[in-house]
Amino acid sequence: MSIKMFAAIGIGSTVTEMKIFEFGGRKPMKEIERVSTRLNIGLDAYSMGRIGSRKIEDLCQILNDFKRTMQGYKVTDYKVCATSAFRKSRNMLIMRDYIEKQTGLHIDVLSNSEQRFVDYKSIASVTAEFEQIILNPAAIVDIGGDSLQISLFDKDKLITTQNVRVGSMTTREQLAPLMKNRAHFEKMVIEILSHELAGFGKLYQKDRQIKNLIVIGGSLTELTHQYEQENRRITSVSQEQFQGIYERVSGMNPEEIADRFEISSEQAAGIASSAIFIKCMMADFGSETLWLPAYSLCDGLAYDYALKNGFVRSTHSFEEDILAASRSISKRYKCSQAHIRNLEELALQVFDKMKKIHGMGKRERLLLQIAVILHNCGKFISLEDVSECAYNIIMATEIIGLSDIEREMIAYIVKFNTSPFIYYDELSVRTSISREEYMSIAKLTAILRMVNALDRTHRQKCKNASVTLKEHELRISVASQEDLTLEIGTFNQKAEFFEEVFNVHPVFKQRKQI
Repeated sequence: MSIKMFAAIGIGSTVTEMKIFEFGGRKPMKEIERVSTRLNIGLDAYSMGRIGSRKIEDLCQILNDFKRTMQGYKVTDYKVCATSAFRKSRNMLIMRDYIEKQTGLHIDVLSNSEQRFVDYKSIASVTAEFEQIILNPAAIVDIGGDSLQISLFDKDKLITTQNVRVGSMTTREQLAPLMKNRAHFEKMVIEILSHELAGFGKLYQKDRQIKNLIVIGGSLTELTHQYEQENRRITSVSQEQFQGIYERVSGMNPEEIADRFEISSEQAAGIASSAIFIKCMMADFGSETLWLPAYSLCDGLAYDYALKNGFVRSTHSFEEDILAASRSISKRYKCSQAHIRNLEELALQVFDKMKKIHGMGKRERLLLQIAVILHNCGKFISLEDVSECAYNIIMATEIIGLSDIEREMIAYIVKFNTSPFIYYDELSVRTSISREEYMSIAKLTAILRMVNALDRTHRQKCKNASVTLKEHELRISVASQEDLTLEIGTFNQKAEFFEEVFNVHPVFKQRKQI
């Protein structure tokens, strides 16, 4: 296997970092260079709603320096990703265009769910430990400048991921003018976070004791060097050990923290809020162990690149995590799980048989599966306006690992399942979805409509269907003694749109069982 050099660049709220990796050598994935520069663009983004021109010029200079380093290492592939500071900036599109023109580097601005998924992959790249940690109830907490992301796991399954609008930078900015002393600041932070955690606990944690708390962000790894073991990039401390760390830093001001732990004053300023967050969460969750992985967004980008290009293999299925999160949403809105399982099997059969005609790939197959899982969630709100309610639920619900555009695509597929289909000229007025994405919506809608017709009564009368494609005819055959008059009638109604989209005539056949 030939050697490939890959550069991962993460533009964060306070730090812009590049890591260069070698793939295909003796080690499947080897970090060979790390460059990090502090640039607090989050302060502008969160306080003013845009990033100032001076910071933009500084960022251009940093990226051009990174680019020269990449050329020195003969990097063949790269990924540049920006996170919440870019997302929060009103001038994001103008700013990104300017930076790309000045540096020649393409920048992907990650949605919140994409960013958290990459962070999660960076932790999962420590495969053996990660798998053990999430066997028992565990939470990954990503401490960002303007929010916390809490992802709850149990028995190796993702239960939910939720964004809490309490961040290390915004909390400090909002509460610092109000505080009387450090103890008063701690009290206010705990009051705010405890309120948010109470809602999370009632809806998602329930009676689980979250024994393992995995925290990324917040600059807290700097405080735990004394507990690190040789050749380890993940540190664990007990609740008692963390309490000792907390008591040491809680009485210090940011300047004292910076001097004591040899970190920048900006990092030190965020540590006070982050430490209070962890103290509060460990108490509320009943956590026994705190894990602080020394990984960054760049590690997740590199790991994702390695997975997609076959340089490494993971025993953990990240696709299953996305599906597990979707199933959790469907259960929250009381969707019929038997109906969903029946439709999933049939929809994926149709998708696979039609591959040569529709030309879609694995990602679209996943979007179809999620659309099937969520297609009835609107009934929880209204039995009269199911499609519109389902669309609104999906658009308002974060699904880890999906981009905002992919979530919108799923919302439209679910909406058009029962409401009239809207053609591109009309739809393009209200969305930024591209023509290619629109065509995927049309194709996946046609499949969902047709298979949903075969379980119109939610009684699973068309189980174990076989699907065959011959020339321009798709034949769905079911062996059943049931009366399928209603299913056949509904199927024939939905077949017209399927034929319009694919130029393939769908036929339903009932075989009587002997």
